[in-house]
Amino acid sequence: MSAGTLDPRGVRFTAGMTSAILALGLITASWRVLAAQMVLFGMCAFLGMRLNPWGFVYRQAVQPRLSPIDPAEREDPAPVRFSQGVGFAFALVATVGYAAGWTTLGLVANAFALVAALLNAVFGYCLGCQLYLVLRRLAPAGASTSDTR
Repeated sequence: MSAGTLDPRGVRFTAGMTSAILALGLITASWRVLAAQMVLFGMCAFLGMRLNPWGFVYRQAVQPRLSPIDPAEREDPAPVRFSQGVGFAFALVATVGYAAGWTTLGLVANAFALVAALLNAVFGYCLGCQLYLVLRRLAPAGASTSDTR
């Protein structure tokens, strides 16, 4: 895999930090907390994984203290970026729900995002990544996302 791949330990670290923010959002039902997490999801999904502040913390403070990872164990960033986009969508719904006074909508969307983040942080199981792989399998053979026809 190329240098553009991800250390799965960093992905799990980031999921742990995301879980903490989403839990705070769930406890407080604050649209501001979810809006902040939505921005983080959006930065990663639409601008690139290197912009993730938790990834930066991992690379600077945690990764140097760990043994090197086998290059074969590194992950393709595409499924992770897709999962960040899914997180963005749930955080957007939660933010709108909380801000509009539709607390139940906010809580449900927030809880779904939290469950997904916790599954990744605790078990290394990325629901958004799995959805990405399913969608890729369902795409017609030879289909390209850059096809302009």
